[in-house]
Amino acid sequence: MIDDFTKKEIDKISYELLKGSKSFDVFPTPVDQIMNYSNFVIDNNIDLINIEHSFFETLKEKSFKTLQSGLSKIKGIFDRREKTIYIDVSLESNIGKKNFVQLHEIGHGVLNWQNETTLFLDNDETLSPELEEQFEEEANYFASLTLFQQDRFEAEVEKLKLGLSSVIALRQKFGASVHSTFRNYVLSSKNRCALLILTPIKDSKGNSALCTTRNLFYSNPFKNDIGELDLPVDFGFKWSFIRDYKFKKRFSETGEISLNTVYGETLDCSYHFFNNTYNSFVFIFPKGEKNKARTKIHLKNLS
Repeated sequence: MIDDFTKKEIDKISYELLKGSKSFDVFPTPVDQIMNYSNFVIDNNIDLINIEHSFFETLKEKSFKTLQSGLSKIKGIFDRREKTIYIDVSLESNIGKKNFVQLHEIGHGVLNWQNETTLFLDNDETLSPELEEQFEEEANYFASLTLFQQDRFEAEVEKLKLGLSSVIALRQKFGASVHSTFRNYVLSSKNRCALLILTPIKDSKGNSALCTTRNLFYSNPFKNDIGELDLPVDFGFKWSFIRDYKFKKRFSETGEISLNTVYGETLDCSYHFFNNTYNSFVFIFPKGEKNKARTKIHLKNLS
């Protein structure tokens, strides 16, 4: 958990970087512009997923920070000695993820108290916002704060109606992934809402038999007014949003469901469903909950 003092320091560094690179109120967030201002060099032509150990010999680095699980599935590398950031070539097809990884690596470079470590190797584990390893958590916080331009994200949320279409619009506006946008949307929301992220479980034949919980987030108003929901870890076909998933529904804003809270109360909810092939997102809020929209939404695409 990042302490308040460190958060303020990261806030200040992020603000100065956005301001100095003239990136505030430029959409999507100009990550390459921020990169150039930070004086780091980027190399995104390396296949880091299939990287060989000999690659590190070219860096002439004998000690570096990495996961105990080894060098598999690396998405980004920050080499402080060469002031170079390496981004896996596969992320070219996922701009939202690439932007976050790039800013995560910039974070390792500009948070000066991390200078003791000269090389960072990052995969899905270190890039997860739920990771509590100090330097990685700080870099993730910096990346999210910078990508969503600090208070600009909340200002945009206030203009839009409550729901999935707003999340997709914000994702497109800031150049982020659906996952990071949804998480930020719920955690910063002034509405009572929750986000259930599901990952499919494969049976012995490789078919998706059911889904398991990857993450569950609540807005502060939801936790304060309602508490938490009494939900299982795994979900089967009896759940309407699993039927949405099984029937390959991509996008829906018409779901209704009754859920129990941990206090034994029944809560009538609306839910919105989105499946991006990697995860399914179930956005939950009490029936009647809404945010008065001041801006109409025109979605370009759902990819």
